[in-house]
Amino acid sequence: MSFTFSPSRVACLASATLTAALLVTGFSATNAHADPDPSAPPGSTTSSPPPTVDGNSPGLKLGDGSTLAPARVLDIKSVVEDLGGEERREDTNSDVKFALQAEVLFGKDSAKLNSEAASRIKAIADEITAQKATKIRVFGFTDDLGSYEHGKVLSKKRADAVQQELNKSLDSNVTFEIRGYSEDYPIADNDSEEGRKKNRRVEVSFPRGDAPDASPSSQT
Repeated sequence: MSFTFSPSRVACLASATLTAALLVTGFSATNAHADPDPSAPPGSTTSSPPPTVDGNSPGLKLGDGSTLAPARVLDIKSVVEDLGGEERREDTNSDVKFALQAEVLFGKDSAKLNSEAASRIKAIADEITAQKATKIRVFGFTDDLGSYEHGKVLSKKRADAVQQELNKSLDSNVTFEIRGYSEDYPIADNDSEEGRKKNRRVEVSFPRGDAPDASPSSQT
C-alpha cells in the first residue's frame, strides 16, 4: 500500500535511501500502558540472521594475514517526508515508522489534539491495518526547553492522545507500547528553533506485515 500525503498539506516530497546496520532488540507490548522506560527507544528487529560465510573459500581472495569481519545484517531504509518536515515516514525491511511534528497535532504546551489531527492519525491507522500489524509503538518527544520532568509528562500525554485516536480505527486485538521520552533522543540540533521543532514529535512504529510494499517533538 502506497502512502500519499494530502495535497492540501504537501508541496513537495523529498526521499532518501540509506543503508544502515540494525541492532537486534526486544519488543514487549502492553495494552495502552507504558512499560518502565528503557535506556533507549526499542529499535527494529531484523527479519533473518546474517548469512554464513566460509572464511576459507578460495573465491574470497583475501590478502595474506587478512580475516573476515563479523557478518552483519544490513537493512535498506527509505525515508519520505513532506517539504516542511511535518510528516515523515521511514520504511525498512522489517518496520514502518511515522513521525508527526507536535505542532500539527497539538496546541502550544498542550496534549489536546487539534481539529486536523484526526485525519492525519487515521491515515497511519489505515497503514497499520494494511500491514496487518498488531503491536504498535507510540512514543512522544519534546525539545530541551523547560524542565525535563515537564517534558516527560507532556510527551507521555501526547503519546497517549495519539494512541487513543489510533485505537478508534483499529481492531481490538492491537496492543500498544506507549512512552514519553521528554528531550531524550533528539533527531535534530536543539540550538535552533528549526531543530527544536523537529524534536517535538510523536512517533508511531510497527512491524511490516505481508501487505504489498509501501513507500511510506515540544515542549512548546
